[in-house]
Amino acid sequence: MIRILLADDQRLVRAGIRSILEDEDDLEVVGEAADGQAAISACRALQPDVVLMDIRMPGTDGLEAARVIAADERLATVKVVMLTTFDLDDYVYGALRAGATGFLVKDTEPAELLHAVRVAVRGDALISPSVTRRLIAEFASMQKTRAKADARLDALTGREREVMRLVAAGCTNDEIAARLVLSPLTAKTHVSRIMAKLGARDRSQVVVLAYEYGMVSPGWLTE
Repeated sequence: MIRILLADDQRLVRAGIRSILEDEDDLEVVGEAADGQAAISACRALQPDVVLMDIRMPGTDGLEAARVIAADERLATVKVVMLTTFDLDDYVYGALRAGATGFLVKDTEPAELLHAVRVAVRGDALISPSVTRRLIAEFASMQKTRAKADARLDALTGREREVMRLVAAGCTNDEIAARLVLSPLTAKTHVSRIMAKLGARDRSQVVVLAYEYGMVSPGWLTE
C-alpha cells in the first residue's frame, strides 16, 4: 500500500485529489495539510511514502517545505511530487532543486496523477508533459554561472556519463538499455551508481545536475 499525504491550501482541491486516489486499491491518503509547515509536521508524524505538494500556499510554501523534507534524514524515504496551476515559470527548476521527485500541473489527467505517485515511490522522476524537459533546461541555463563539474562528476565512468545524459533526456531504464544495448538491470545499476556518486536523492536531481554541468542541452537527443 502506498501512503500519501495531500498538501494544498484549497480544501476542494484536496477533496478532488483524494477521491481519485482512494479509488485505487494500492493507494491510501493518510493525511492532509493546508500549508507547508503543516505538511512538514504531518510528514514527520505520518511518514508517508509520497507527498502531493502544492507550490503556492500561505506561510511556508511548497518549495520551502520540499527543501526541509529533502534535508531531513528522518524523511529520507518520503518522495515529494509538486502540484501547481503554473507551468511556465521557474517553479520547475526550483522544485527539482528543492528535492522534488516529480512536477505536475493541476489539470493533469487522473491517470497521469496516479502514474506519478507510483513512479515517485520507485524513485523515478516524472514531469508533466506540459512542463517538459525543455523548461528544465531553460531555467537551468538562466543561472548566471553554471555549476562546474567537481570531483563527483569526475568519478563517473564514460558509460555512466552516457547513462546520465539519457536520464536527463527523460529516458526510462528500458529505453536506456535499448539505446546502449544493455540489459534493463544493468541500466538500473548504472543509474543507482550515478546517484550514489553524485549524492543525488533521486533521478530528478540527476537531471538537474546534468543540465547544470552542461552535459546536455535542450533537444540534444533528437539532433
